[in-house]
Amino acid sequence: MFIVIIAVIWEVTSRLSSLPDFMFPRLTQVLETLWNGLIHGQITIAIFQSISRLFIGFTIAIIFGVILGYLIWRFKLIEDTLGFLVTALQSIPSIVWFPIAIIWFGLNDMAILFIVTIGATWTMTISATTGFKNVPQLYQRVAKTFGSQGLHFVRTVILPASVPQLISGLRIAWAFSWRALMAGELLGAGGGLGHLLETGRSLGQMDLVISVMIIIAVIGTIMDNIIFLKLEKNVQRKWGVQQA
Repeated sequence: MFIVIIAVIWEVTSRLSSLPDFMFPRLTQVLETLWNGLIHGQITIAIFQSISRLFIGFTIAIIFGVILGYLIWRFKLIEDTLGFLVTALQSIPSIVWFPIAIIWFGLNDMAILFIVTIGATWTMTISATTGFKNVPQLYQRVAKTFGSQGLHFVRTVILPASVPQLISGLRIAWAFSWRALMAGELLGAGGGLGHLLETGRSLGQMDLVISVMIIIAVIGTIMDNIIFLKLEKNVQRKWGVQQA
């Protein structure tokens, strides 16, 4: 109901406003542009380009984050050196890395993938480190008493007991990587939703800009509130962290 009220206010205000359509488009105009973009492929292609980049960069970030988190948890020297560095790097916005990415890789897909990976790696590292450190000592002592050690110990004790924290880390890392992707595509090249935003701006097509913003918001909401949040609650309920 709230969305309907906002939509009505938007449509009425835009029709009564003295601003031209390219500055304040009507909702019906935006929806028409959105529909045409989905049907004729302009927005659909951009969605697939962005999602594919996000999947690759996010996967790399998860792998690196878990490995770095394990090393920081396992070795005191690495915690005192790399652990401090990771905390410092996590505070740097992803878009700040873009000039370096352009110098290293050029204005292409690799630069955008670098930004996406950087955007999620440090957050995932911190979450993984916290998860590993919070594994109850009782679990570890019992496992070692029964002879569990090395890779078997990590696979059967540390990782399973860290799952709730890792899932929470995935959710936060996803949000960072999604924002980093949009920023990278907005400044970069090679298509995608961010690049489509820049195209709409340069052509003065505010209806296209708002259409892409709606798509970005919908995808972000679906991933965060439907997939990651639901997964996080299910894991917490299974591990007894949250009541059913």
